[in-house]
Amino acid sequence: MLLQWNGHSEFLLESADGYRVLTDPFDDHVGYPMRKVRADAVTVSHGHGDHSYTQKVMGNPMILSAPGRTRLTPDVEISAVSAFHDDAEGAKRGNTLLTVIEMDGLRIAHLGDLGTTLSGEQKAFLHEIDVLLVPVGGFYTIDAAQAAQTVRDISPKVVIPMHYKTRYNSGWPISDDAPFWAALGVPVPEKTPLLRITKEDIGCCRPFYMFEVPQA
Repeated sequence: MLLQWNGHSEFLLESADGYRVLTDPFDDHVGYPMRKVRADAVTVSHGHGDHSYTQKVMGNPMILSAPGRTRLTPDVEISAVSAFHDDAEGAKRGNTLLTVIEMDGLRIAHLGDLGTTLSGEQKAFLHEIDVLLVPVGGFYTIDAAQAAQTVRDISPKVVIPMHYKTRYNSGWPISDDAPFWAALGVPVPEKTPLLRITKEDIGCCRPFYMFEVPQA
């Protein structure tokens, strides 16, 4: 599987046979470079424009934006459950989805705009996760300390942060990634433009990754 970060909470996952899943496509108010993306399926964690701008996706993708389980191909399945977007049971910002993408024998979890700690049922849903895509910037989502605890609760093999401050969204009231690494107690990883992960080598690869900030 190839994994690419386009900025914010948008990732492109491509299976070994070329099936492409895009997560949480953002609109132009986010500040990251806007590019059209070809995908076979798109996951949308919630209806806010920085996570649901499917108009920029080329092709005729299946849009998955509700709880449930969908088998897209014999080798690709996507499941989602609801979670709160805030610490007030959704009263401030509504709900978001926790999504698990099963592809190439891997389980990739995208936590959307998770805004609170995980319930027991949600932890059970997020079992045996190989790759965790977790928001870390706070204010709109869980903060660095909560994200670190979420990592400990799930115990994934690989952790990749998202939804944090960069040069593109410097005016947003969120943190950069540094407090997250400090809360985990690990050095800041080297940045990579693209990540290749397979079921066979995931046990021996580094457990923490960061992507290079997209180029305009």
